[in-house]
Amino acid sequence: MFDNLTEKLSQTLRNISGRGRLTEDNIKEALREVRMALLEADVALPVVRDFINQVREKAVGQDVNKSLTPGQEFIKIVQDELTAAMGEVNSELNLATQPPAVILMAGLQGAGKTTSAAKLATFLKTKHKKKVLMVSADVYRPAAIKQLETLGQTVGVDVFPSLSTEQPLAIAQKALQQAKLHFYDVLIVDTAGRLHVDSDMMAEIKQLHQAVTPVETLFVVDAMTGQDAANTAKAFNEALPLTGVILTKVDGDARGGAALSIRQITGKPIKFLGMGEKTDALEPFYPDRIASRILGMGDVISLIEELQTKVDHEKAQKMAAKLKKGDKFDLNDFLDQLKQMRDMGGMSAMLAKLPGAGQLPENLKAQMDDKVTVKMEAMINSMTFKERLNPELIKGSRKRRIAAGSGTQVQDVNRLLKQFDDMQRMMKKMKGGGMMKMMRNMKGMLGGGGMGGMGGFGGGGLPRR
Repeated sequence: MFDNLTEKLSQTLRNISGRGRLTEDNIKEALREVRMALLEADVALPVVRDFINQVREKAVGQDVNKSLTPGQEFIKIVQDELTAAMGEVNSELNLATQPPAVILMAGLQGAGKTTSAAKLATFLKTKHKKKVLMVSADVYRPAAIKQLETLGQTVGVDVFPSLSTEQPLAIAQKALQQAKLHFYDVLIVDTAGRLHVDSDMMAEIKQLHQAVTPVETLFVVDAMTGQDAANTAKAFNEALPLTGVILTKVDGDARGGAALSIRQITGKPIKFLGMGEKTDALEPFYPDRIASRILGMGDVISLIEELQTKVDHEKAQKMAAKLKKGDKFDLNDFLDQLKQMRDMGGMSAMLAKLPGAGQLPENLKAQMDDKVTVKMEAMINSMTFKERLNPELIKGSRKRRIAAGSGTQVQDVNRLLKQFDDMQRMMKKMKGGGMMKMMRNMKGMLGGGGMGGMGGFGGGGLPRR
């Protein structure tokens, strides 16, 4: 997400960051570049205009903080304004009501409402320990009801049965009754979408809204539609009292115009980002962290939170004990590391959250492509148990067999063994607490945000929250 915008803004801000002083001329030049970058990212024109005016007003004649250079002060102003444009702080779901708290999902067809309903149910069940019931009131799309039932089974969340022959209003009312009778904390109602905003659709959803009185009415919109996403959200907001937005398919959007436009056009906060197909690929939206990501400064706090929730703590403990005992790190351990990285969204997703990752050379970024890690897993899976424990056995004929079995080349096997060798050496260094020292340093840099260890990378796992 934001790849194009990050690249252009980072270059512009690098150019100004070394300036000894800020003048109207170099601010004007930088703002012109920022304006072009935002427009190319498909940010709505009124939003761009307001943003540029705010930055200009604060940058000209700015008293420079003694700890910052004038160029750094300008970057800080841009970052603050990006954060303000997206809503300042994370806007949490408001579930403070007599259970069941009803969440109504609204949006156009194809935006990802049904998938988002399941992702939200997973989020509430795992992070907030809520008992959730889902129901589909979409009687127009043939597969909608079945899709929600299948997703419910996948994530272990109950789904109230409905039929395409029933009326949406009757379905929602029966589901609400069921949720009350069986003491559910939350009822998520998935509504019908249309290919465009129309009066019939709006009349139906208004009726549903009045019948179930939701505490949250979330508008689900595809990030890849750019500023059109903000305009559609505005149309819905005029018909319904929206409480927030879920921005989907963010992982496929290199521009980011929707994220920067929605708040200002609708006045409603983005509450979640859909970051992929997996049922746990839903992230709470933090404007300050996203602003930091846009400017190429990374998002280490979100990365730490992912480590804390997605890393297998039991495996991490076993790995730490193994290294402490002096046992060597083998290819089975390396395979575990690759799988855990995949569970966290892959190398590219982790890399996007690291400061300065955007400035890495292209050849280095290519080596960190997720396709490369998939290849590496295939090669290790093509090895015998003995070879995984003793990689030094892997010579000429074995390399050819592994390459043939995994659909790769011998040079790929050589590259894998070289990377494994580097990782093994790093693990030996960590035996003396190297990784723990590094984590403690990072914790200090982040102002005490808890961080114990990184997955199976030694260090004894992460603190439970």
